[in-house]
Amino acid sequence: MEEDNKILSAEDVRELAPLYDAVVLAIKQVYDPEIPVNVYDLGLIYELNIDKNRFVRIKMTFTAPTCPMADEVLAQVKGEVEKTPGVTGCEIKLVFDPVWDQSMLSEEARIALGFDVEEEEPSDE
Repeated sequence: MEEDNKILSAEDVRELAPLYDAVVLAIKQVYDPEIPVNVYDLGLIYELNIDKNRFVRIKMTFTAPTCPMADEVLAQVKGEVEKTPGVTGCEIKLVFDPVWDQSMLSEEARIALGFDVEEEEPSDE
């Protein structure tokens, strides 16, 4: 019976959708200290779940397992999420599987970092 309480109905999902969007915006306030892109667009958030009690659980990673600012970034993400109106709490699990790579960057991050920007080739005219 306890397990049934964890399963979200379609109505629960509709009700929580605005909160999910607000949590994503909160996470986007946290930037990688070495890269001028937020941790969400960098693809560092692997999983984001909100339960019926509005408790947020996040699985995230870093671009490198030896990030010297890991504790600070984790604390910033947790703090921003917990400041989101409606959130009752937040738990973050740090994972390194799968290993982060550039394919996880959002389109916004690719543009900000200068990827996928095609240089115009001079015409033969």
